[in-house]
Amino acid sequence: MENYYYMLIVALGFLAILDLVVGVSNDAVNFLNSAIGSKAVSMRTILIVASIGIVLGAISSSGMMEVARSGIFVPGKFYFSEIMIIFMAVMLTDIILLDLFNTLGLPTSTTVSIVFELLGAAVAMALIKISVDSQLTTANLLDFINQTKAIEIISGILISVVIAFTVGALVQFLTRLLLTFNFEKRPKYYAAIFGGLSLISITYFIVLKSFKGTAFDLFGSYFESHKLLIFGAGFVIWAALSYLLIALFRVNIYKIIIVAGTFALAMAFAGNDLVNFIGVPIAAFNSYEAWSASGVLATEYSMDALAGKVPTPTFFLFMAGVIMVLTLWFSKKARSVAATEVNLARQDHGYERFEPNPLSRVIVRFFVSSAKVSEKIMPKSIQDWIESKFEKPVVELPKNKTYEMPAFDMVRASTNLMVAGVLIAFATSLKLPLSTTYVTFMVAMGTSLADRAWGRDSAVYRVSGVLSVIGGWFFTAFMAFTAAAVFTYFINLGGSAVIAFLLMLVMFNLIRNYLSHAKKYNEEERKKFIKNSDVKNIQSVINESSEHISQVVKRVNKLYTNVVEDLSTHDLNKLSKTNKHVKKLNEEIDELKDDVFYFIKSLDDSSVNASRFYIMVLGYLQDVTQSISYISKSSHKHVQNNHPNLKASQISDLKYINTELSEMLKAIEEAFGTQSFEALSNIINEKQDLFNDVSNSIEKQVSRIRTEESSPKNTTLYFGILLETKDLINAIMNILHLYEEFNSASKK
Repeated sequence: MENYYYMLIVALGFLAILDLVVGVSNDAVNFLNSAIGSKAVSMRTILIVASIGIVLGAISSSGMMEVARSGIFVPGKFYFSEIMIIFMAVMLTDIILLDLFNTLGLPTSTTVSIVFELLGAAVAMALIKISVDSQLTTANLLDFINQTKAIEIISGILISVVIAFTVGALVQFLTRLLLTFNFEKRPKYYAAIFGGLSLISITYFIVLKSFKGTAFDLFGSYFESHKLLIFGAGFVIWAALSYLLIALFRVNIYKIIIVAGTFALAMAFAGNDLVNFIGVPIAAFNSYEAWSASGVLATEYSMDALAGKVPTPTFFLFMAGVIMVLTLWFSKKARSVAATEVNLARQDHGYERFEPNPLSRVIVRFFVSSAKVSEKIMPKSIQDWIESKFEKPVVELPKNKTYEMPAFDMVRASTNLMVAGVLIAFATSLKLPLSTTYVTFMVAMGTSLADRAWGRDSAVYRVSGVLSVIGGWFFTAFMAFTAAAVFTYFINLGGSAVIAFLLMLVMFNLIRNYLSHAKKYNEEERKKFIKNSDVKNIQSVINESSEHISQVVKRVNKLYTNVVEDLSTHDLNKLSKTNKHVKKLNEEIDELKDDVFYFIKSLDDSSVNASRFYIMVLGYLQDVTQSISYISKSSHKHVQNNHPNLKASQISDLKYINTELSEMLKAIEEAFGTQSFEALSNIINEKQDLFNDVSNSIEKQVSRIRTEESSPKNTTLYFGILLETKDLINAIMNILHLYEEFNSASKK
């Protein structure tokens, strides 16, 4: 039996490594997004600074491990065999859930997931114990749960959302009034005051308070009794040093704040969140040590030993920090999650990932109405003064560098890091595992709101995005509780066989999601139409866009062939898949149209022709996608409604047209892929033969209606496909004419 539990400890150790990887991939956004969004320093510098912070935070996080041991349930109420089931169920659930959110590119809370997983597994095991003990009833369920601590943790997490958003918005508003968007031209002592306040906050609350109660606490209780003195003196010292750096060495103090804040927030993250990843395996290891030394049966050994403080070996903490650092450097999923938060907080406009929903529209409409009311109440002089502080300076950049602008400025990035760091470090010093994701995300959203980043053009999308992320948090809590409870029940029922099955399920899920995300990531890279930093004139637009046209034609060719083949076999599943691919193509073209404003701004002032060319190409591409979309949707609908199969003669005609069209599209694909635009004239000359084939098929169908055709649905579908095929060919020919015309003109 001891070998069995030893293998469980080994399995939990393996799961701890996986959990560190998937956990950091999601939580990296918490301390990277401000530095990434502001582009204050290079990505390499950001990662180096964050890595050092993570390692230091990891080796100082021992005190937080108590949450996994006794923070949610009463360990003395469970036997060793039951505790191990709880811990195994929690780790399996955590990995599956976090990897799901990573794949979707959404930030979620690792703290919420671990808390509700422990709660769900403990409740499930308590109910199992109650069901087999005649002396217990469901009224005894609360005896198994550490109610006070659990409520304290959960309420602390929820309250932190409101506090983080409110404090972030208020601090950013006051900061912007002081520094304005033209902060680089404000008096030097303004920046020095802000630097002093930011750096003392980071220094005191993160570096010192995060070490409280650990082996690195070198100052004991001295700081507790001299808080105001140290904070005041520190502010003066940092402000004076900031002024000297600005005045004498022309140092950008905001960059220093961002680097220091990234380091501090990374350290606070590791100190606060490491328990979410390795707390359960460490608690299982402590349980195994206590049980193996007792000589008592696993089913009879009460786990009172977990109620006390047990130091975590520094080696374990250090190795966990190393794994977190490696994940930070190499995880593509971490960058996908970071991109979501940065996009929601960015100052300028651009592609909006989230679609508006009724609730987001109502919220935006309410605040627009409230703003109009406040304008009537507030004196005009005060309104004008505030408006003057929020005027954005005109940044003179080369047109081809427009897309290199940061998502937001260094003042907002500094505020994000300062406020989030203070809140997280304060909670860490009190041993409260508040959610770093909730805090950093809501601070970032609060500062972006105060900074007027959510204008009328983008507010409804940004609010929808925030609501989607917050909704995901509640989904995390529900799924964590439910899945952990279910896993606990089945592991208790099936033992090692169920554990082996669930381990294989976890590995399969990780591999599948990794491949899915990698494929999606590569598609994102491939679908870039114009490299905006490189285009300057009509010729560069033609060259950059030709590869994309080649890829679109290739995809349309495949989609059209799939529809014809699947329609001939009446295969609903394949038609559904084709529909999804058509929808994805449509979305990509829509993204390009949404970005047309920024593309035109990126061109040279003299490149009016390039702008016209780009707009016309997008219009013809949209015509192409609309035609293939109609063909795919109508075919899918026909089969889904169980309408009669097309006649053999109709299928034969469609396959013949598909063969001819496919040959033409392959020639177009090759011409654009190799930029052999001289070949376009030959392809254009051959289009009439294909038009004649389509027209002949229409005439044949008219004859069939008069003699043999008895299904109006078949006729509607068939005519629809043929007519949209003509429109598809016309749209593609328009693209060829356009490229031929502009290519010749640009060379002249």
